[in-house]
Amino acid sequence: MTDPPDPPVLFECRDGVARVTLNRPPLNLLRPESIRALRDGFEELARDPTVRVAVVTGTGRAFTAGMDVRFLVTLDVAAAKPFIAELHAAIHAVHEAPFPVIAALNGHALGAGFELAIACDLRIATTDVTLGLPEVRVGVPSVIEAALLPALVGPGRAAELLMLGESIGAARALDWGLVNEVVPAGELSHATERMVEKVVACAPSAIRLQKELIVAWRKTDLATAVRLGINAFATSFASGEPTEALRAFLEKRPPRFGV
Repeated sequence: MTDPPDPPVLFECRDGVARVTLNRPPLNLLRPESIRALRDGFEELARDPTVRVAVVTGTGRAFTAGMDVRFLVTLDVAAAKPFIAELHAAIHAVHEAPFPVIAALNGHALGAGFELAIACDLRIATTDVTLGLPEVRVGVPSVIEAALLPALVGPGRAAELLMLGESIGAARALDWGLVNEVVPAGELSHATERMVEKVVACAPSAIRLQKELIVAWRKTDLATAVRLGINAFATSFASGEPTEALRAFLEKRPPRFGV
C-alpha cells in the first residue's frame, strides 16, 4: 500500500500569518486538483478574521511555471470554458482576499503562475526569477487575471508581454513595477519576513479596510472611489484603532492594537 501524495498546496496559519506553499516540485505545474486546493484554502482563510497577512510561495525551483501542458492538451471547446472559469475562481480568491497577500517568488512565474503573482498585493522576487505569459506561443491568449496587467505596467509594456510571449527577468520586472523588491535567493525568506512584520505592525482593521478599498478602486470611477474612501475613513474610528494609534504617537510609544 502506497502513501497518499502530499497535498498539492500546503496551508499553515500561525499568529495571524498564513503561509501558502505550492507543493508540486520542481515546477509546481497547476492541475485541477491544485487549482481546487488553492481556491478552497483561500476561501477558508477569507472566513477567518484573525488572518492578518498571507504569503504565497512554491517548493522546488519555481513559484509555478503555469499550467501542466499534459492536462491542457486534453481540452476541447466544451471543456475549456469551465476549466478556465475554475482557474479564474481560484486566482480571484487570492486577489480579493480580505487581507494583504505577498507573493514570495522563489523561481519562475509563468502563464497562470504569472497571473497568480500579479493577483497578489505585493511581490518579492529572487534575482534569477523570470516572469512571462507564453500562452500565445502555444495557441491560446492570456486571459482572466492577465487583465490586471495594463494597470500595473501600462498598455505598451502589457502588450509586449501579452503579444510577444517572451519572459522578462527580475531586474526588468522591478523597473516596470511588477515586483516590489528583488533579493538574492538566500535572502528571500528574510525579505519576506520583513515585509510580513511591517504589515502586522499596522492597525489590523485599517489594513483590512485598505485592502477592501484597493480592490474596489480597480472596479470603479474616481468619484465613487473617493466616496468609498470617505466612508472607510469614518468606519475606521469604530474599531478604536485610530484613537490608540494617535495617542501612541503623541505619547511617543508603540501603539497597542487589540489590547
